[in-house]
Amino acid sequence: MEAIHITDVAPRDGLQNQSVHVPTQAKLKLIELLSNAGVSSVEATSFVSPKAVPQMADATELVQELSRVFENLRLSVLAPNLKGLERALAAGAKEIAVVLSATEMMNQKNINMSLDAAIAASEQTLHRARDHGLRRRAYIAVAFECPFEGATGLDRTMLLAKKMLEAGAQEVVIADTIGAAAPLDVKERMSALAEVVPVSQLAIHLHDTRGMAVANAWAALEAGIRRFDSSVGGIGGCPFAPGAAGNLATEDLVLMAGQCGFDTGIDLNLLLDAVDFAEGVLERPLGGRSSAWLRRRRARDTSASAS
Repeated sequence: MEAIHITDVAPRDGLQNQSVHVPTQAKLKLIELLSNAGVSSVEATSFVSPKAVPQMADATELVQELSRVFENLRLSVLAPNLKGLERALAAGAKEIAVVLSATEMMNQKNINMSLDAAIAASEQTLHRARDHGLRRRAYIAVAFECPFEGATGLDRTMLLAKKMLEAGAQEVVIADTIGAAAPLDVKERMSALAEVVPVSQLAIHLHDTRGMAVANAWAALEAGIRRFDSSVGGIGGCPFAPGAAGNLATEDLVLMAGQCGFDTGIDLNLLLDAVDFAEGVLERPLGGRSSAWLRRRRARDTSASAS
């Protein structure tokens, strides 16, 4: 059975925009539950301005505690610039990610930089991280469509992906930031990107705004992609797209992959424990499109084993 690699981004991308404050101990517990379920890679936090993203204000404390407790779990952190990288290094992070938006307007609106300046900042951060021996990921945000400029040209996405690879990114993550992609777009775009980035170093980050995240994940699998971002319970959403439904749910991805003959190494029943815990913390219902069925199956199996 062929394996696929999943990075659960709920602790960072999922939580960063939540209105309910999530304490450090709750983040640690969520990551513990993910690890217990077999998730081997987690995007834990973000070293950005606490004023801009208050939910990530405990990044240093969280990374230090995670490094002490989870020796075998792959933990990455967002470090979008040199200042963030220095903080990540001081905290003991072993893997960082940069985020480069593919359009001029998204960079201007999001980080008040031109596209050229954002490219330079990402390249500098990747170079410095490589010098320090850190593992490195690079996101290409709005790689399919931008909320300000519309469809993102494939040539632009390919150029930026190649630049990030050349700057030292070991994994290039193509992000459907506002959940605008369709399966045909995904298959064609990821197949083309494999011409400039080795397919083993390509990953995809999907949102479920239009209900096509799982279908898009299947299209990526057909294009040879074996690295995926997802968020347990579908936690997340895009601050630039009001009403966005959140990230591809890890449980949906794991179920689809398993039924199609791929091995994720993740136990769905134990993954539901993480969904249940996150529901309590965020004080609202969570779960991917398969969660109701998965919970019924778990209850049935529990009842059968007790009888």
